[in-house]
Amino acid sequence: MDFSVGEETRVVLELMERFVRDEIVPLETAFLTKPFREIEPEVERLRAKVRQMGLWAPAQPAELGGMGLPLTDFALVSEVLGQSPLGHYVFGCHAPDAGNIEILHEHGTPEQRRRWLEPLARGEIRSCFSMTEVELPGSNPTMMDTTAVLDGDSWVINGQKWYTTAADGAAFAIVMAVTDPEAPPHERASMIIVPTDTPGFDLVRNIAVMGHAGDGWFSHAEILYHSCRVPRENLLGPRGAGFRIAQERLGPGRIHHTMRWLGVCRRALDLMCKRAVTRPIAPGQVLADREIVQAWIAESAAEIEAARALTLQTAWRIEHEGWRAVRQEISMIKFVVANVMQRVVDRALQLFGGLGMTDDTILAFFHRHERAARIYDGADEVHKLSLARRILKPYRAVAEELKEGNRVFR
Repeated sequence: MDFSVGEETRVVLELMERFVRDEIVPLETAFLTKPFREIEPEVERLRAKVRQMGLWAPAQPAELGGMGLPLTDFALVSEVLGQSPLGHYVFGCHAPDAGNIEILHEHGTPEQRRRWLEPLARGEIRSCFSMTEVELPGSNPTMMDTTAVLDGDSWVINGQKWYTTAADGAAFAIVMAVTDPEAPPHERASMIIVPTDTPGFDLVRNIAVMGHAGDGWFSHAEILYHSCRVPRENLLGPRGAGFRIAQERLGPGRIHHTMRWLGVCRRALDLMCKRAVTRPIAPGQVLADREIVQAWIAESAAEIEAARALTLQTAWRIEHEGWRAVRQEISMIKFVVANVMQRVVDRALQLFGGLGMTDDTILAFFHRHERAARIYDGADEVHKLSLARRILKPYRAVAEELKEGNRVFR
């Protein structure tokens, strides 16, 4: 496997690294202390600058105005941009729009692409993805109460969703709803495009996450679909294919997430090291002189590099072999990287002491909002169980054969 970076990609990474450090990080104080809508004009100024530099939408195909980077190259980009919570948004490769663009590009009709995909890819509108439900486990997407029933030439949608990220201000939602309740579990749900100004699309609230509700793009909404009627042609992809399309999105999407988390780790480790060599603890001594601090830094650096290698290997194999060939690795990186991130951020918080608990640094934000990494996109426990079943499957088969022949498994 060749993980070497070409000269063009190296230049792109250096430009992005500098932009994040010089342009985006200085905006973080305002991001942490003001409503998103107040800083949006400045964010849009930065987005315009990114477009002028030819760095807009690195993961999107060139035909949609993006850079068309292969998955492994974009993984490296995602790590750089992940150092700031605004990084991906400023460069036009943020969730949930990035995933919705992939779905629309692959499965949208010509009219759906013209009306929704093209302005979304240009960053002129935002979107949201409405799947998780309040009363049912997000870890099992085959269980869903929201329904979409055909009534003449319209789908009528009823149900309650929450954690619909960025619904506040979005132009449309892609909704997962049961369209075929009698079909096999993985063929019951479909994806349907719902403009957010449709009667019956009711944004109930932006959910407070650890005390912070957020607004605009940086928010997670609870939505009530109450006899919400949209045209029949708003079906996205084949009927009953919602689960399959969602699965197609998840493989590359987990690379995006995990490399972003590694960007968080890089930022936390960088802050930890700077703090360690400058924070006095006694005359002539700083935190870096303490062996426990040295151990935290060494452990963090080693864990980050190991998680990074596993993720890049998985990205390379998805790119060259397809996501189905690396389902085990996709499960591995999800829980491995999420846990590395939590440990690194926690060590950084501990090292910063009282300052780390404030919004004077980005660490408290990472602690609040990235703790959910072990839950969303599949809870850690679900991925561990799935991985263990795949690993044990051939052993179980051999054990059964040996049992029938009264032989010992050695």
